[in-house]
Amino acid sequence: MYFKWKILIFLISILLPLNEAGISYPAANHYGYGSYQPLIQNGYQHKGDHYTYPKYKFAYGVNDPHTGDHKSQEEYRDGDVVKGHYTVADPDGTLRVVHYTADDHNGFNAVVEKHGKSVHPQPVLPYLPVVNKVVPVIEKGVYEKPYYGYGGGY
Repeated sequence: MYFKWKILIFLISILLPLNEAGISYPAANHYGYGSYQPLIQNGYQHKGDHYTYPKYKFAYGVNDPHTGDHKSQEEYRDGDVVKGHYTVADPDGTLRVVHYTADDHNGFNAVVEKHGKSVHPQPVLPYLPVVNKVVPVIEKGVYEKPYYGYGGGY
């Protein structure tokens, strides 16, 4: 009886089209992922924009005197060419400015500039008294009574 139901469901799925809108999608290959094929609807193949031309521009900046975080970045892209620069306030007091470009022909190129003078303050050491002579101190050892019981006594 089970086998008859399987045959009946199989025949219904072949004879009754489940896709009544006329939209067909590409079938999956043997790996479980569908290969790229354009969408076909009612016998017409849609030739839309599958590749959008990459073009953008953005900029941001942070200036936080409470935490000392000072930085900015600006970048723009036109096709396969990316150009931009960013600035970072380094801990030594200098301002690092990096101008960069990237494209398919030259790869990534960066020019780093440092503005300002690097400041490295000397650490302040506390005053230590001068010792003329070191005398060893020998004390009598103090021993505790050993613990003989259960529980580990750690």
